[in-house]
Amino acid sequence: MDLSAFHFLRPLWLLLIPAALMIVLAWHWLSDPRRRWQGVIAPHLLARLIVDGGRGWRLRPVHGACAVLVLTGLAAAGPAWEREPPPFTEDKAPMVIAIDLSRSMDAVDLAPTRLERSKQKVRDLMQLRAGSRTGLVVYAGSAHMVVPPTDDPQFMDLYLAALDTGMMPRAGKNAAAALALADSLLGRESAAGTVLFITDGFDRAQIPGFAAHARNSDVQLLVLAAGTTQGGPIRTADGRVATDQQGRPVRGQLDQAGLKALSSDADIPLASLTLDDGDVRWVQRRAVRNMEAAQEKNAEVRWKEGGYVLTIPIALLAGFWFRRGWVVRWLPALLLALLAQAPRPAVAAPAAPTMASVKTSVKALVKAAFLDAFLTPDQQGRWQFEHGDFTAAQTHFQDPMWRGWASYRAGDYAGALTAFASLATPDAFFMMGNCYAQLKDYPRALSAYDNALKARPGFAQATANRALVAALIEQEKKKKDDGEQAPDMPPDQIQFDNKDDGGKKGKVDISRLRQQNAELWMRNLQISPADFLRQKFQIEARQPAPGKAAP
Repeated sequence: MDLSAFHFLRPLWLLLIPAALMIVLAWHWLSDPRRRWQGVIAPHLLARLIVDGGRGWRLRPVHGACAVLVLTGLAAAGPAWEREPPPFTEDKAPMVIAIDLSRSMDAVDLAPTRLERSKQKVRDLMQLRAGSRTGLVVYAGSAHMVVPPTDDPQFMDLYLAALDTGMMPRAGKNAAAALALADSLLGRESAAGTVLFITDGFDRAQIPGFAAHARNSDVQLLVLAAGTTQGGPIRTADGRVATDQQGRPVRGQLDQAGLKALSSDADIPLASLTLDDGDVRWVQRRAVRNMEAAQEKNAEVRWKEGGYVLTIPIALLAGFWFRRGWVVRWLPALLLALLAQAPRPAVAAPAAPTMASVKTSVKALVKAAFLDAFLTPDQQGRWQFEHGDFTAAQTHFQDPMWRGWASYRAGDYAGALTAFASLATPDAFFMMGNCYAQLKDYPRALSAYDNALKARPGFAQATANRALVAALIEQEKKKKDDGEQAPDMPPDQIQFDNKDDGGKKGKVDISRLRQQNAELWMRNLQISPADFLRQKFQIEARQPAPGKAAP
């Protein structure tokens, strides 16, 4: 224990110590009988007339109260002498992985292909970084988010397995766009993160931008080269070897020169995919080291408070208040006042209340009085929310954000909309979009997600949900157009069933059919991640890229 660093974090609380001493002195001065009689009786007689009863000095309630006040001041002042370790453990460094999905990643010089080997390395990295937040970005001629930072390996693997080079809308190797997207994802993390590029080449025109980023940002850049110096033929989606117009096999080469130029000119660490786990351990070590270095450079010094140890003597001294003659007389009166002010439930005057109903009412009254006395409405709502009683929680919450969350979890999407509409924050706009999506009002959902993205550019969850809703609208429009296109041909023959009855009449619920179609499309998207990602990338490629990084 190094007491040379001892100090108080909040020294103003030490003013309670002289205040307690002044209270003791004032009490002794006011309770001194000599002070009351010194103007009436001569001093030499007063000393003989005052009877102390032989007890001398005694411990009084005021002494205990002031001792508690002194200890409380010391505890609240925050005595500290040890530094607190960083709030993040070494395996919590955030990371975004950017995988190159250009055509050359289908080369088979790494079995089974460069892309499949890269996917396996991502899985190994997720297993090594258990509990850490990892995001996934893919790029070719354009860059797209696949998974926002998450610590769920199953969610990551769901979309990781669906990746293939054929889903990218543009050809190329625009790593700068992937870097800009990764930066936006890591911008919401509380610790310095790392962007890992897994690629087989690099556009040298983008090296100056990467060099500037490496110099000026706490976000670390790493590169894993996928491929061999010999290269290999490119495999098509059906497993055959791709050929050019002359029928010769198309080979994918490893751009060693471009990758080495990036590493040397931009000072970015470079390694290659290995057969063992040495590459992923290399990545994790550097990610942790970068996070710790950034914390030491940027974070304020944190000290471990030692005032909590004083709570034990404070509690022991407070126990003396229950000695005979020391009992705090106002405590019963306070409890009675709280019980009297507790809200009474409105009932419809039962004719003959039973003993069970009386006991239930008394228990409810006491419980309500206790909760209202010691918990705020928001605290009561939070307790009910944590215990899954969302309907009761939404009636207690006064905070509109929490009330909206409780309503949303309870399935009251209209009530949640009312709560979120009173706020103008990115999270509120995002939740409004979710509510509109649940209510099948997709145009308003898009508008709400757009508002969230305007308020917080690069909002990963809003971007993902907006793409999903846009895909639903696109499919709904396509289905509608297909339904309106009727063949312009007369039927060969028309037959009617139930000739005697002329058929059975019935009503078709169009809104129900639309709802069923929307749910069917949602299920199709959920069970087909590849189709969803392909359509998402195409929609994003048609939109102007906000803040696109210049090569």
